[in-house]
Amino acid sequence: MAATGLSLLIASLLVVAAWRDLAARRIPDTLSGGVAAASVALRLAEGPGAALASRGAAALLFLLLFAGCARGILGGGDVKLATAVALGLPPLGVWHFVVATALAGGVLSAAYIVMIRLRLARRGPAGRGRALPARALAADRWRVGRRGPLPYGVAIAVGGLLAGPLLPPTLFATG
Repeated sequence: MAATGLSLLIASLLVVAAWRDLAARRIPDTLSGGVAAASVALRLAEGPGAALASRGAAALLFLLLFAGCARGILGGGDVKLATAVALGLPPLGVWHFVVATALAGGVLSAAYIVMIRLRLARRGPAGRGRALPARALAADRWRVGRRGPLPYGVAIAVGGLLAGPLLPPTLFATG
């Protein structure tokens, strides 16, 4: 029962992180830290060996993503969030997470290319009198028009939700 609660907490934090990255292009450290803490607790519930294996896989992922961050390919918040998600997955689950995140990132990139091609970024930043989702969407259109960075936290959240402990392990079964 505790594992289900931790899984739901991780999923909720991932949704909030995706929203914050979409709206402001920032993933607060508190969200990544919450995901990391819940992830470690989830793996510790399976035993110290499971937690140690997850830490090793997360450390390897961190090193690879940090190299990308150093080259300006992705932001530090993305690195922290992805590493936090990896802490809650077994090593094979980390691979599934990377694949799911890459696929979600491809869909996200394609959507942004379509937005640029359709020139949806016609207006300036959102005004104060509009609802929060409409303002966030208008601000995102504005960013796309200026070829701003992708909110890759969205892809990380989707990858974490697809490869995470909420879904049955047969989702990525190789038959």
